[in-house]
Amino acid sequence: MTVVLAGVGADSTNLGALGPLYDDGRFEYVPIPEKTRRTTESETLGSWELRGRDGTAADLTTRIEPQPVRGEAATVSGAALADWPLHHDPNFEALTYGEHRTSGYVSRLSALEPGDAVGFYAGLRRPDGDRAHRYLVGYMTVADVTVIRPDAPAAERRRLLDAHPENAHAKRADEGDLYLDKPIVIVDGREPGGLFERHPIRLSDYYVKAGNERPQYYLRDEIASAFAVAAGGRNMMYKPAYRCELSGAAFRDLIGLPGGRASPDLDSPSTSA
Repeated sequence: MTVVLAGVGADSTNLGALGPLYDDGRFEYVPIPEKTRRTTESETLGSWELRGRDGTAADLTTRIEPQPVRGEAATVSGAALADWPLHHDPNFEALTYGEHRTSGYVSRLSALEPGDAVGFYAGLRRPDGDRAHRYLVGYMTVADVTVIRPDAPAAERRRLLDAHPENAHAKRADEGDLYLDKPIVIVDGREPGGLFERHPIRLSDYYVKAGNERPQYYLRDEIASAFAVAAGGRNMMYKPAYRCELSGAAFRDLIGLPGGRASPDLDSPSTSA
């Protein structure tokens, strides 16, 4: 039994901004902009309503980079921002999450079993300009795991994708062809799970490590100990996938219920569902 912590959500590289973390503990979770318009996803930057104030995700930025690494999609700005689709992943409402990242993500997620958990962390920043950090913003309990490989027969790929209609990776698959021809792991979730209403848990510290010249983000020692982090390293600059050697049940007891978090502390996580 194990837990994987996965880095998700829009950030300064693709959205040009981080989700705000408000003084009352509320925060904005915004999925990353989709890398391509070839998707059946209906959620866009202009339809994604903010939770802590009036407006939509499009109001958080003036330009986006749909493919900040590959650079194949042009920068989107102006009136086109509101119409750009989101890569709605994880989908906390449908409790589904997909991945194709090979930097520890596919392998660690593929090994999950029913009853395990996936915790999701994202970058958030307080509106007054305080240092941004990585925060745990939600989780889901694992119900089932499906791996779809690009070399599988086309009919098999389509069957598996059709079985996950709410998953963002299925929505952008083109007639069963996988985006970038990469393996995809899809995690189906069950309750308890969801996006926190308030009080995300800070996972990162920001400091200059001995021997380095510049500060970077690192996993907090308290978090590494509490979650029994066994793989993923400590540097958080590139959203590693962390494998934690504690059971899904122990993780849920530590975190509490998504809708009932009373404080950002691990020792007083929940009130009621």
